[in-house]
Amino acid sequence: MPSLRGTTGRTGSAAEPGPDSDRRRSSRRGLPWYLSIPITFAVIVALFLAAAKFDWLPGLPNPFGTTTVDRSQPAVLQSIQNMSDYDAATGNFQIVVNLQQEADYLPSALLGSDTLYVAGGTVQSFVDLGKAAVTVSADRRTATIALPAAQLGQTALNPAQSYVFAQNRGLFNRIGDFFSGNPGDQQKLTILAAQKIQTAADSSGLTGRAETNTRQMLTGLLRSLGFTSVTITFK
Repeated sequence: MPSLRGTTGRTGSAAEPGPDSDRRRSSRRGLPWYLSIPITFAVIVALFLAAAKFDWLPGLPNPFGTTTVDRSQPAVLQSIQNMSDYDAATGNFQIVVNLQQEADYLPSALLGSDTLYVAGGTVQSFVDLGKAAVTVSADRRTATIALPAAQLGQTALNPAQSYVFAQNRGLFNRIGDFFSGNPGDQQKLTILAAQKIQTAADSSGLTGRAETNTRQMLTGLLRSLGFTSVTITFK
């Protein structure tokens, strides 16, 4: 009787790979080298910059750090003016300038600006003692001094107290500032703030306070010199 062992062996060809095996091979293969290398390099650089920026590694130089170098020339003395003024009063002022520039036919989002500028400054009120007319009695007990009226000096803005608080600019203004700055805008704000402070000083009664202080100062000085009657007048 013939044996059947030989017929029980493995027959046929091996099974063909299916789509699942293709996906497994593609996942093992990963990204191509020409993509993985740049991505890895970019991640390393990003981590390095973040560590330097946020000081994760003390001692690591900050690539975003800046250094301020003052290359200004020395100040030059142009002139000296002899003064005989007595600064009798000082007014401290602060103002918020709201300067708006609007286009005639375009919306402010495209063309225009709105700036809030905070300015702080002082105005001196002085009396010119060099123009004083002094009359003294024979017994040197009575003195009469005629002085010119007190005046106001020019507004002196304090750079530490003057700054742009907020500024909104249109799209076209931003594009224009990108190609060329406009330092005249800051100067315009400074001049406008100084003018408004000067106007406020005119109506503040500062000159009256200066005349009162000058009268008290001269009266006390002359009485200490032995004068018993002192009259101070302002023209």
